[in-house]
Amino acid sequence: MNVADKLLVMVAALLIFAVIIGLVLFVVALLEKRGARSVGWFFVGPTVLLLVVGLAYPAVRTVVRSLYNAAGTAFIGISNYTTIFTSGDMLVVLRNTVLWVVIAPFVATAVGLLYALVVDGARGEAAAKSLIFLPMAISFVGAGIIWKFMYEYKYFDPTLANNPRQIGLLNQVLVWLGLPPQQFLLNQPWNNMFLIMVMIWIQAGFAMTILSAAIKAIPLETTEAARLDGVNAVQLFRFITVPSIRPTLVVVLTTIAIGCLKVFDIVRTMTGGLYGTSVVANEFYTQSFTAGNQGLGAALAVILFVLVIPIIVYNIRQLRRAEAR
Repeated sequence: MNVADKLLVMVAALLIFAVIIGLVLFVVALLEKRGARSVGWFFVGPTVLLLVVGLAYPAVRTVVRSLYNAAGTAFIGISNYTTIFTSGDMLVVLRNTVLWVVIAPFVATAVGLLYALVVDGARGEAAAKSLIFLPMAISFVGAGIIWKFMYEYKYFDPTLANNPRQIGLLNQVLVWLGLPPQQFLLNQPWNNMFLIMVMIWIQAGFAMTILSAAIKAIPLETTEAARLDGVNAVQLFRFITVPSIRPTLVVVLTTIAIGCLKVFDIVRTMTGGLYGTSVVANEFYTQSFTAGNQGLGAALAVILFVLVIPIIVYNIRQLRRAEAR
């Protein structure tokens, strides 16, 4: 399909969409003239239909598919799930996913909160915030490529006088310090930490932006009253700032945690899931589209969905509590 054909398909899709919307509006206007009251279903109905076709039905199909073998020809019950929780390789995948969810959200939130506190009200605050927020404008694939070059390793022999110049910035710094370069993305289990650092680098700006807005929303009278009572900076942070921004902290933590559960681009770009760095989302892709094991891939997708649900439920409950206050 050439460019002209793609443009024609796009224009046709837009025209069909416009015709459908126009038809819905025409029917709604006609029914309103006749005194109908349930016209809202003409707007909600298409959305519900799309959710059923595009979300509910695939979810049910995935659950059913996870109960079949690799070829999808024989029902094997929960064997795929048993494999996930008993296979050594799959346990490494689950361990890595837990590391991502535990480390990245808390470190990124802590860095963002500390940065927001330090630059709050300082000269050049906008420029300082822009620097840490810039990585948010980069896609995960782009960030993965950037940091893959940062971690790049060239063969190094300490007995040789003329070793090749290190391309990776981190390894070149080690050479300048008189230390041997390291294969950051190969050495287990620390290679997972270096991948997680990429997520922290990206998400710290997001955390800083949201938490900075929450800190500025704290009433000035509250902080001034605390200072008049002799509260020092640490006590002010512990007893005033943190309780005041607690709902925002929960939102930031859970949002980053969900992103870590679904992380795929960084791992796929930097290591391809090799050297003990695979996570659930990457393994789901590998099993489904590379290894051809549709059943195991579907089971991994179901587990990923189940892991996300508690975080979302907790987030919603916290938001409701905050709104009720």
